Amino acid sequence: MNLLLTAVHLVAENTPKHDDQGITTSSSLWPEHYETVFGTMAFVVIAGLLYKFAWPAAVKAMKQRTAKVQAALDSAEADKMSAEAESAGIRQAKGDIEGERARLISDADAQAEALLNQGRARLEAEIAEMKTTALSDIQSAYARKTDELRAEISRLSAAAVDHVVTGSLDDATQQRLIEDFIARVGASTAAAAGAGS
Repeated sequence: MNLLLTAVHLVAENTPKHDDQGITTSSSLWPEHYETVFGTMAFVVIAGLLYKFAWPAAVKAMKQRTAKVQAALDSAEADKMSAEAESAGIRQAKGDIEGERARLISDADAQAEALLNQGRARLEAEIAEMKTTALSDIQSAYARKTDELRAEISRLSAAAVDHVVTGSLDDATQQRLIEDFIARVGASTAAAAGAGS
């Protein structure tokens, strides 16, 4: 540290210094005295002019920049509040949508259940009607076959009486007639029973 101070002191001595161009100065570190005076006066004048004219403009520019930044911050805050309000509205609407969805699903389930019950009732009514119609058809077919069977018995009886009256029957003919009659009656009864089932 002492060495540095000694070097500065030597440089600052008022011994004339000559450079390679022949310019003589009293110190290699400090300017001449008149340069210091004029330089100081020029600095004071320029600093005064800057303070009088440039400083207000700089202050005004800084205030405008501050106002612009503040306006941007206020606008961002307003946008944030608006976005939060919109977000709350969307959340509320979403809740309403979920409620409406649940209500619609419940209504659809109720309508489907009602349609299913109506379909079952209609199907049961149709089945009952078909059973009634089928029983009626079976009874009418049974009655018709019974009437046909009676007519056939009457015809066969009349034919048998005619045959007995017109001629004598031998045992073989009589046995054949009885077996034919039994076979026809059995076939008619089986057909009527098949139609009834």
